[in-house]
Amino acid sequence: MPHTPHVVTRHLFVIAAALWLPAAAGAAPDDPGRLKARQVCSVCHGLAGIASAPNTPHLAGQPESYLAAQLRAFRSATRRHEVMNVIARPLSDEEIAALARWFASIRIEAQAPQ
Repeated sequence: MPHTPHVVTRHLFVIAAALWLPAAAGAAPDDPGRLKARQVCSVCHGLAGIASAPNTPHLAGQPESYLAAQLRAFRSATRRHEVMNVIARPLSDEEIAALARWFASIRIEAQAPQ
């Protein structure tokens, strides 16, 4: 289903804001992956890698190699997604590695239903 111009414009605004927003005010310098995640990923995927939107995947606890591979695929556009292709395009190999390391380091717990 194609997006309306309004939805595409909103997505582009979110992307632009995420790319240029500074880290949280007063935040001390820390892990480069965590800092980049705050700047770029948290808008859609949440501060701790747990997304609130139903069509946005959780990143917390995903395998590092999987996350890095997906970001590289979005960057090269071999995996197509109108928002992620724009977000990933400027990421360096080092930034991708740092993001993958950060999200993989977040521990989550799953509970099966009783």
